[in-house]
Amino acid sequence: MRLGYASNGFTRVNLERAIDGIAACGYSSIELLADAPHWRPGDPTLPIVHALRSSGLAVSNVNVNTAACLWSSPPPESVFEPSLSNADPHVRGRRLDFTFAAIDLAAEVGAIAVSVTSGRVQNDVPPELGLTYFAESLHRICERASAAGLRVGIEYEPALLVERADEVLGLIAAVDHPALGVNLDIGHAVCMGEDPTVIIPRLAGRIWNVHIEDIRGGKHYHRVPGDGDIDFDAVFASLRDVGYRGDVTVELYTCAAFADVAARRAIEHLSPKLAQALDLSTALWPPGDSAWGHARSAPSR
Repeated sequence: MRLGYASNGFTRVNLERAIDGIAACGYSSIELLADAPHWRPGDPTLPIVHALRSSGLAVSNVNVNTAACLWSSPPPESVFEPSLSNADPHVRGRRLDFTFAAIDLAAEVGAIAVSVTSGRVQNDVPPELGLTYFAESLHRICERASAAGLRVGIEYEPALLVERADEVLGLIAAVDHPALGVNLDIGHAVCMGEDPTVIIPRLAGRIWNVHIEDIRGGKHYHRVPGDGDIDFDAVFASLRDVGYRGDVTVELYTCAAFADVAARRAIEHLSPKLAQALDLSTALWPPGDSAWGHARSAPSR
């Protein structure tokens, strides 16, 4: 496991400066925001590639969860629209095209995966029908992503159509594509009343990336690790125990006004906890042991 930081926590600066800032804080990887202000379809990718190479950061994930850049003014209700579960096929098609462009970006920057969300429940569309539309969209996305050597992680989130681990597992079974898994946001799980130490084993083998932040009182507001209630020692131990070898990406889009401070505080709080979990795992499973060699959710391309 390695610690990364999501560029949506640095939205007061352009992407190149965000990359430099995250590297300067000591992170090993970065999640790129495929949305304004860091990227729009058609933007040149060469400056991004050069900035990443100079920084030494790996790309854990490309976040395609929102599409605010498709609106000329702020959207009427949600940055999740146009969504992949919208009843209108033309609206879904617009979001699919956007996602395909982000997949191309992910391939060019050497990312492991892209993440997507379902969008909200529409007032006139029963949730089960919305899930059918979303599953159809996911199949097309997985076909495109797998052809580029990428994985697709569903990020479930409070108040969206897909907001629980059970729903993600149902979609993985329904779509039945090896590229499809979960972009597991620990804070979202906690907000939904889920115990991370219970759901991590259930999702093991399909966890492509992990988002981490702190949560206080079950309210969906991303806080700097250490400022809330989450037991990160238990989270890291659970990830270790299922053989997760991927990225743990700090996501603090709520802290863009003090991005450098938040990023440094987060890594100072999380690094010793992750190191302790990894030291223990090395003692349990020395390099070359089967528990390491068969890590079930290790990203590969």
